[in-house]
Order: sequence, then C-alpha cells, then structure tokens
Amino acid sequence: MLNHKTYGTGPNLVILHGLFGMLDNWSTLARRWAENYTVTLVDLRNHGRSFHSDEMNYALMAEDIAALLEEKSIDECYLMGHSMGGKVAMQTALTYPDLVKKLIVVDITPRQYRPGHNDVFAALEAFDPADISDRKEAARLMNEYMPNPGVQLFLLKNLARNPEGGYKWRMNLPAIKANYEKLTGAVGNFGDGYVGPALFIRGGNSGYVQDDDVELINILFPQARVETVDGAGHWVHAERPEALFEIATNFIGE
Repeated sequence: MLNHKTYGTGPNLVILHGLFGMLDNWSTLARRWAENYTVTLVDLRNHGRSFHSDEMNYALMAEDIAALLEEKSIDECYLMGHSMGGKVAMQTALTYPDLVKKLIVVDITPRQYRPGHNDVFAALEAFDPADISDRKEAARLMNEYMPNPGVQLFLLKNLARNPEGGYKWRMNLPAIKANYEKLTGAVGNFGDGYVGPALFIRGGNSGYVQDDDVELINILFPQARVETVDGAGHWVHAERPEALFEIATNFIGE
C-alpha cells in the first residue's frame, strides 16, 4: 500500500504530489484543510516512503490510489493532484469515477508534454548519495546542473540518511528515469470521461496549461472549469498558497 499521512476529520480530501515530490510538500496546506476535512497526503509509487517498482504509468498509479481508498474504506473523496499527481488524479477519476466526488488538478492537463527535466536528472545524478557528508555538499555538486536554490531544496528533500553511511535517495530514481516518457505522456481516456465537477487551477506565469488545452480538458471532463492564479508559476501551492487554498476550498464547498 502507498505510504500516506492523515490529518483532521470530516469529508475526505486526498492530495497527490508531483514528480520528484513527496507528501510533505503539501503538509502546510493539509493542516489548514484538516480543520474541516479528513486530509490524506499520499506518497506515489517510487516517491517518498512508498514502495519501489520497475513499472510506472498512469493506469498503475490510478490502481494504487483506488487500492489505498479501498484499504482506508473511503467510498468517495475530493481528489486533488499537482503536475504528475494531477495526471494520476485525472486517470483515477476517468477509470474509477465513483471514487471521485470532485476533481482538482493543479497546473497540468491530460495531454502529452515534451520531455523537459534533463537538468533535474543531471543534478540528481551528479553525485552518489552514499559518498556525501551533508546536504550542503550535495547542493554544491548539484549547482553546476541546477543553480536554482529553490529547486535544489525541493530535490534534496528526497535525501535520507543511510544507516550504512552517507545518504540515499528515498525515490526510485532509476525507475523514474526509465519510465519518464510514460510520465510525460497523455492520460488515457476510459468510457465517456469523468462527468463530475472538475477544477483546473493554473499558474499565470506557467506554460503548462494553455488556452488551447481547454478544449481537450472539456472533452474528458465536461464539467471542468479553469481558474488562473496570477503571479504563480508551476508550483502554485508553494508560490501562492493562500490563493490556491481559497480557490480550492470554495470549489469543494460549492
């Protein structure tokens, strides 16, 4: 079963992180929603403290979510996902629509994307975690390939101390890299799409959700609407958390 963490009581809200992320990325917002909801943060396969697998695609990851909900006796939930997690959320809603009361997708669409993480893979492969003494050394070694300190910090959250010395990656980096083309691929359509309420939240400074994407979104999610958070890039929840919280909370409460 997927590793997860639960906060609060009330109707179920399940949140899925993005590529190279982990459930902790959403913990601050989760605690706020936990005042009115049972919030479950999830580590997706090959990420965080969840299991490692050589196989990784959106159909399997949707199965993982369905299995987790069954294990936790959750009949339906508000399902939210960011980036890769947004695609997992979309796939779950399309494949298991009865499990999803409302769908919230943050800065991603169902379509295929061009590969664009070469610098991230280079930074992650710039050193052997077992050989470093601390995170500062890891950041220094990353810097040639990924000079952005915010992205460095995000990636280095994946480092965990190795009992045998040095560090190790929590995520299954070889499997993520081997399946990367599938992760940039399109969400599969099953049946007539997801006819429940759906909200797509995009960052105003992000190029992930274009105006031209709205037609495809509405084909698969005919009740969907798109809202823009001005001043936010791809990491909407980190850059404009208050705005995202308000938009998502209002949508859930409608």
